Amino acid sequence: MLEKTGVPTKEQIDSVFPSEERMKKGPFVVVECFQKIPCNPCFTACNRDGIKAFEDINDLPDVDHDNCNGCTLCVSKCPGLAIFVVDMTYSEDKALLKIPYEFLPLPREGDRVMGLSHSGEEVEEVEVIKVQNPKGFDKTPVISLTVSKDKVKEVRSIKVPKERDRSEDEIVCRCSDVTLEDVRKLIRTGHTTFDEIKKISRIGMGPCQGRTCSQLVIREIASITGQDPSSLLPGTYRPIVKSLEMGKIIEALEKEKLKSQ
Repeated sequence: MLEKTGVPTKEQIDSVFPSEERMKKGPFVVVECFQKIPCNPCFTACNRDGIKAFEDINDLPDVDHDNCNGCTLCVSKCPGLAIFVVDMTYSEDKALLKIPYEFLPLPREGDRVMGLSHSGEEVEEVEVIKVQNPKGFDKTPVISLTVSKDKVKEVRSIKVPKERDRSEDEIVCRCSDVTLEDVRKLIRTGHTTFDEIKKISRIGMGPCQGRTCSQLVIREIASITGQDPSSLLPGTYRPIVKSLEMGKIIEALEKEKLKSQ
C-alpha cells in the first residue's frame, strides 16, 4: 500500500494515464499524486488548462489530457517529484519519458543508464536523450529518456554510474535542508533506521513526504552498516495536516466571544 511503502499500486498508476486513443496523439502528462495535501504548483505552472483549477488546495490534481501538450512546465514545479511526461509516438518500439531528477551526478546526453522502478528496482537499460538543467537553487532538472513502450509505466528514475565520490555537501532532503554529511554522521553515531534519522533531522517531513530522500537515506544506512537495503523499512508516512481557512478561525473566535458576553 502507498501509505506503508510509498509505492503506488498498478491500479493507481493506470488511473492517471489517458485513454489509448489520447496516448496515440502525442505527449501527455502523468500526475502520480494520490494523497490529499495542500499543494497546487502544478496548476499554477500550467498555462493551457491542462490541470484544472482546484476548488480546495487539498484536492488531487484533475488533468484534462486534451488540453495538455506535454510541455513539462509542471514537472519541475512539483515538490513531490510526482509528475512525468510520456510520448508514446516517439518511435515504433520506444516511448519518450521525461522525469524530474535531483541526484548528482547528472547524466549526459547519449548515456545509457539503468531505469529504476518506483521502489528502486532495476527495470531496463534506457538512453538519455536530453538533460534540461535550469539555473537556480530551486530548479529541478528534467531528464528525457527512451523507454520500451511496455515499461513506460514502470520506469520512474535512473541509476547513473558514479564517476567520482559524492560530496558530503550534497543536499539529501531539500525540504529540511539536510546534507549527506548530516545523514552519515547520524548513522555513524548509531541511528540506523529511517524513522530515527527522521525524528532528529526532520528529513522526510516536508511536502514530498520522503519521496526522494527516503531511498537515499536507506542506501546510506545499508552502505555503512552492511545491511541489505530490501530489509530496511522506509519509515512512517503521514500526509500533511489539512489547511484551515482563516475565516473559520475568526468565525469560531466570534462565537466564543458572543458566548462570554
